[in-house]
Amino acid sequence: MNTLIAISILGVLTLIAEIFNGRKLIVPVAVVGLLGILGYTISPYNAYDFFFNNMMVVDKFSVAFSSLFIVITILLILLSHEFYKDVPSTISDFVAIKIFLLAGAVAMVSFGNLAMFFLGIEILSIALYVLAASKRLDLRSNEAGMKYFLMGCFASGIILFGITLVYGSTGTFDTIAIYQISHSTTFPLWFYIGLVMLLIGMLFKIAAVPFHFWAPDVYEGAPGLTTATMSTFAKIVAMAALFKLITILLPSKLYELDLTIVVVAALSMLVGNIMALRQNNVKRMFAFSGISHAGFMLSTLLISNNSANVLFYYATAYAVAGLAFFAVVLYVTKNKKHETIDAFNGLGKTHPLLALVMTASLLSMAGIPILSGFFAKFFLLNELVQANWLVLVIIAIIASIISVGYYFKIILAMYTKSSEEELPSVPMIYAVVAVLGLIINIGIGLAPSFIYDLLG
Repeated sequence: MNTLIAISILGVLTLIAEIFNGRKLIVPVAVVGLLGILGYTISPYNAYDFFFNNMMVVDKFSVAFSSLFIVITILLILLSHEFYKDVPSTISDFVAIKIFLLAGAVAMVSFGNLAMFFLGIEILSIALYVLAASKRLDLRSNEAGMKYFLMGCFASGIILFGITLVYGSTGTFDTIAIYQISHSTTFPLWFYIGLVMLLIGMLFKIAAVPFHFWAPDVYEGAPGLTTATMSTFAKIVAMAALFKLITILLPSKLYELDLTIVVVAALSMLVGNIMALRQNNVKRMFAFSGISHAGFMLSTLLISNNSANVLFYYATAYAVAGLAFFAVVLYVTKNKKHETIDAFNGLGKTHPLLALVMTASLLSMAGIPILSGFFAKFFLLNELVQANWLVLVIIAIIASIISVGYYFKIILAMYTKSSEEELPSVPMIYAVVAVLGLIINIGIGLAPSFIYDLLG
């Protein structure tokens, strides 16, 4: 709970700093503040407990994911320093929005009450609507913001309706009370209808098939850093929240729900990767890639043993690779109207370090050893085999093989083609974030137990 309060205070201080002409200090202060909050979150002083009549619950799950979200936010804010350098708007707005995004994310994984869960979703969603349309004079950004706003509101309405049905059948928003009731009585039909509506709304948030249709257009039209935020930060926040919802609210394993998850996960893996093969725009390609990874992460709902560990490791590996990928993309596509694969021609010769980072990130997402993405898929598929979901394992392997095709389109462009235009010098921040991503990617691949065993 103190973590959420500290994040909110830091966001307000970031806004106030602009009033006192502290523009140059905003990013350093925000990063130092978040590092301090991260230290407190993982320290023994952050006791596991229930706060404000179970509105917030601090446990291993919330601490681990909150810490991951803080690290991702720090990297996004570091990228903001360079990305918004030439934007006439105040940088405090963009930094504060990312900090408030973090507050919503922490609420979504620490909720003990469905009201707090919905509040976290709205804080997260409204901030993303603003970021998607933040390039006011760009028609593509305006279109992306409007599409995301309309579809996001629709999904939020479905989630809210689902919460009301759950409340109507249990008489409480408290998840602990709902859990106790679910194991002592039989619920009416509308409880399960409410769960289905919650599932549909959250599947939209993580862009899983068939609720994915908004993602490619929004990712392509939104500013590059916003696309990075939505594809890494927002996706794993929504997945962690969905995982917690299902494990708390579902009274027992339901075959019908498992079958639904299998179908959605399989379709997400196949449709995402097959459609990505046809893309020439890098951001649009990554949107479909993210859809396929959403299918992999959804599969953790089918396993019983170590499911939270598998999800946390997969989310970490995916986010690290995604942020390193976008650190390079933001540099290469700066001041360009379209982010096509051609922009990466010859990068291996002109900027070998950035090309190495990009290659490692793409290979990690494809599931190539010794990178963290390989172990993420290995842990997941191993648990699925033990849970007897062999069909989904086969589909996942086929999907991973397909993904190599479009990831290598970028790699081949970097190393086998030559560029006709010179790129400017690499901004220090982009290089730092890219190299950090590479180091973490390889590090947690060589020592996966460091992340995998955090949740016990």
